[in-house]
Formats: sequence, C-alpha cells, structure tokens
Amino acid sequence: MFERPKAGQRAILIHLEFPGADFDSDRQEFVELARSAGAEILAVVGGTRRLPDPGLFVGSGKAEEIAARVAESGAELVIFNHTLSPSQERNLERLLKARVLDRAGLILDIFATRARSHEGKLQVELAQLQHIATRLVRGWTHLERQRGGIGLRGPGETQLETDRRLIRDRIASLKRQLEDVRGRRARSRAARLRREVPTVSLVGYTNAGKSTLFNALTGDTAFASSQLFATLDTTVRRMPLKSGEPVVIADTVGFIRDLPHDLVAAFRATLEEAREAALLLHVVDGADPERARRIAQVESVLEEIGAAEVPRLQVFNKIDLRDDEAPRIERDELGVICRVFVSARTGAGLDLLRDAVAERLDLAPEVRELIVPPSAARLRAQLFARRAVLKERTDEAGNACLTVSMPAAQLQRMCREAGLAGLTESSP
Repeated sequence: MFERPKAGQRAILIHLEFPGADFDSDRQEFVELARSAGAEILAVVGGTRRLPDPGLFVGSGKAEEIAARVAESGAELVIFNHTLSPSQERNLERLLKARVLDRAGLILDIFATRARSHEGKLQVELAQLQHIATRLVRGWTHLERQRGGIGLRGPGETQLETDRRLIRDRIASLKRQLEDVRGRRARSRAARLRREVPTVSLVGYTNAGKSTLFNALTGDTAFASSQLFATLDTTVRRMPLKSGEPVVIADTVGFIRDLPHDLVAAFRATLEEAREAALLLHVVDGADPERARRIAQVESVLEEIGAAEVPRLQVFNKIDLRDDEAPRIERDELGVICRVFVSARTGAGLDLLRDAVAERLDLAPEVRELIVPPSAARLRAQLFARRAVLKERTDEAGNACLTVSMPAAQLQRMCREAGLAGLTESSP
C-alpha cells in the first residue's frame, strides 16, 4: 500500500524505442503533447527495448535510472509515451515516488483543458472516468477503511468500493446525457437529408490545419491555432459553392497515433458526423515530412469508427510552406478527383477545392434541355431567378423550351416539386 503522490507540472518524459517505430518523429510529437498539457519538461529519457517489461514496462535497471533522475531534479510527474497497465503504473509510482502518467492519460488531460462546449466536457469526463476506473485498485491508502477487529469494522462498504460505485453511477449518467446529444445530432442529420443537403466532414491528423481550412471555406471564426488538439467541439456551417447548391461542412476533432479507445467511445456522437457524411475531406499537412505515416494513421482511425467506406478527398494543406508545390487538382486513373493542393492560410487553391467538392458530390453545373408547360410557370420563374437559363424558345404547344445550366440533382428536385416527370439528356 502507498500514498499516491500529489499533482505537479514538473515532468520527466520517458520515450522508449521498440522495433518498427520511428523514434525521432514519435519523440518530437510526444514532447509537443507534453507542452500542450502545460508540463514543465525537465528531461527526456530514452532507451530501447524489444518488449515491455511486465512489471515496470522499462525494466528494473532503467527504472532505477529514472528514479535517480526524479530525485535529482525534484520532478513531480513522470510521463510515458506508451500505454501502461494499471499495475505497471502503480509499480512505477511506488519506485519513483512521483505520479506516473501514460500516453492515454496525457491525451485525456489535454482534451480536458480544450473542451469548451457542454457536449465536449461531457465526452471528456466520460473518457477520463472510464480510464481511471481501472486504476482504482489498491493505489490509495486513505481509501481503505475496513481493517477488521472490534471497534475497527467499517459500515459495510469500503471507501474504495464507494468511489467505484460513484464512478459507475456518474458514467451511466454521462452516457445517458450523451445519448441525448447523439439523438439531437441524428435528428439534425435527418432534417438535412430530408432537405437533401449533403454534409462534408473535415478529418485529419491533429494540427493539419482543419480549423483554419474550415474558417477559410465558410467565413467562420472558429478557434484555430498551431497546437495539438486546438479545438474539440464539432462545428457545422454552410459552405458556399458556385452552383448555389446548399452544402454544410463539419469540423471534427483531430486524430492522433494511438488515440485512446476511451476517447473514441466517448466521442462517438461527434465522430458520427464523419461516419454519416456524404464526403470526407482528409486534410493533410503537406509540409510534414511524416505525412505518409499520418495519412495511414488517420485511415486506421476512420476504419475504427466505421467510416472506412465513406468517399474521401485528400486535401494537402500548407503548400505555402513549400517552394515546390502549387495549387492544383490531381485525378486517379479513372479520372476522379482524388487530391487537391491548397493553402488555407493564404487562400491559394480554395476555389479549386470548392469545385472539387461540387464535382465529387455531383453538384457541378450541367447543361440540359427542359420542357416546361404553362402549368409549371412557377418553375420557369424559379430557374430565371437562379440565373440558370441560358436560352429559351416556345414550341407550338406553348411550352417553354429551356436550356439550363445547374446541378442535375438540384434541377431534378425542382422538377419533382413542380410535378414534372424528369429531365432530358445533357446537352452536348
């Protein structure tokens, strides 16, 4: 039994190299994570292992080295860039005489400081409680009250058991509240579907520039900053297209390597915006030398949340930071747009991106011939009001023969509302 060390910000970081890992890149990201959490970094301790040690993760020799560094520097916190089991965490705290935090706990802490909306706070609290629930085992001497013997027996429930019960009750309450949030989001999506308004969701590795791109495409002022997990709260806004067709775009939480499963579960309502979208814009930091690995890691998370089959368009952002890149569109072997190169900061390539989104959503204007009878004069007026009519003539029966330019889906909907059967083929 031991008394758990008190909180603090003075930290020593532990990052071990395992076979197949990119040591330098992962180490740099780890340091940025710690800084994002507000840690005062005293030292970064490295090492290599083939497999984690079952008891201490790092092995007894390395653990003694870390303990000496902690005692020498007066560190209050030791953060591991790895996932620790509850027993490994407790064993290390006994030996190091300092609080121990693993990668999942570090990311949860950052999320807790970033959450702004009521929904975001609920999601983070749920993830934190699910994480610490497994760590309420023989870690706190003040929680044990039943000692046995005359005059020492407790009221029938230890403080540890009370804490577990309270955590279970709070988790159940949070899940009910988040189910309500999920229901409201589902109703909003259903309303958009009834109005046939497609949703485009931004996804990507954290700090790829999603929020900056979101602001540039919508004219919004959502918080954007060059830091990990700058924003957690999903924001949905209308995105203007040249065709005039209504489209909404959603900015979602950034992904990261080894995203804690508790977070994925807690943010289910938010991540469903990506799973239910008509198109995903996978935002990539085009200036990141590790972008290939980041793309693979985002694809892994998309598969985990059930969004692997959603059509996606890669958006290589931050081309202003590279001299060899220019705004452009790339197509695959079938002629489908698969990649767009832009700079959200300067606005370069954003018109190309809007055109690409319109084409992928089948919202690009098409030239078609349409026969409008006198009974559908309102449809004719609507087409002229949209400035979609290129040419008009009147046939012998008094019908208006129109040549119009607008997205096929939009024209089909207007014809259906006017009671017309359908459209002719596209004009050559």
